[in-house]
Amino acid sequence: MANKKNKVKFGIKNAYYSKITFDEDTGAATFATPVRLKGAVSLSMEPQGENEPFYADDSIYVLLSSSNNYEGDLTLALIPEDFYTDILHEELDSNGVMAEVEDPELEHFALLFEISGDQHKVRHVFYNCVCSRPTMETSTVEDTKEPQTDTLSLTAMPLINGYVKAKTTSTTSDDVYDSWFEQVYEPQGEAEAETDTEEADG
Repeated sequence: MANKKNKVKFGIKNAYYSKITFDEDTGAATFATPVRLKGAVSLSMEPQGENEPFYADDSIYVLLSSSNNYEGDLTLALIPEDFYTDILHEELDSNGVMAEVEDPELEHFALLFEISGDQHKVRHVFYNCVCSRPTMETSTVEDTKEPQTDTLSLTAMPLINGYVKAKTTSTTSDDVYDSWFEQVYEPQGEAEAETDTEEADG
């Protein structure tokens, strides 16, 4: 990618979800191939938690942060049928009728998406999301047709390794950037500062 950094951001597109399977012994996550969530309209995710001051020597000695979750809404033009069956556990019968079941088990998934900028598009992933059933809402058609949207209420939590989300930067390699929506990217650890070394003679 080019090394130019964005000054502004706008828009959302290329939303995908990737169903998670957790290892029963270690809790490690395995991500399925991402599936497209067409018609992304907006996304708003707010970090949860607060900072707790610890006092010593008559002052704030250390500030402890308890923030690790995000909560918010993803608005789509229309939730795809695949999402209803894969994530919301609705059942599609042999006649092509989809039925909602009582108290479905919460399915965990990664949410991937792209936000445009003035220099380049930034690709994001929330690693461990759950969502509630969407509200059913519609209204009569008047003089002009205004599309109704679907909204998913999301909670994004950390994985067992502590990672909550990730995004590309101006220095992300082309290979990682281009394959972002083909498989869920998993962080490789903090980059080490480059140092110049010289080999000593003989």
